[in-house]
Amino acid sequence: MASLEPFVGEISEIFQLPEEFAFSLSLALDETVANVVMYAYPGQTGMPLHVEADGIPGKQLIIRIIDEGVPFDPTKEAPEVDTTLSTEEREVGGLGLFLVRQCMDEVNYERKDDKNILTLIKNL
Repeated sequence: MASLEPFVGEISEIFQLPEEFAFSLSLALDETVANVVMYAYPGQTGMPLHVEADGIPGKQLIIRIIDEGVPFDPTKEAPEVDTTLSTEEREVGGLGLFLVRQCMDEVNYERKDDKNILTLIKNL
């Protein structure tokens, strides 16, 4: 988790990300990675998790979050968050994917070679 901030800083520079988007991206990645750490490897620590970025600077950013944990497609299995409810009325959790969907143009999942691959795409 601690390496996410420098990662976002580096890709912000390389991909010429607006400051506001970089902040939203940082929050979304923190939430997403935290979910992988908590749920992909139940009862295990020190398991593999990779976050990588590519794309075309100034045009498109593609981020992939890859783990070898329990199969889980957040694009289909994660509950929708009802943001019209107050925080007291809402169930705990679910904001990570909501944040990701708010700041990215595409969110895709695939299970390949026993790995969960969540791909986030932002057109710049």
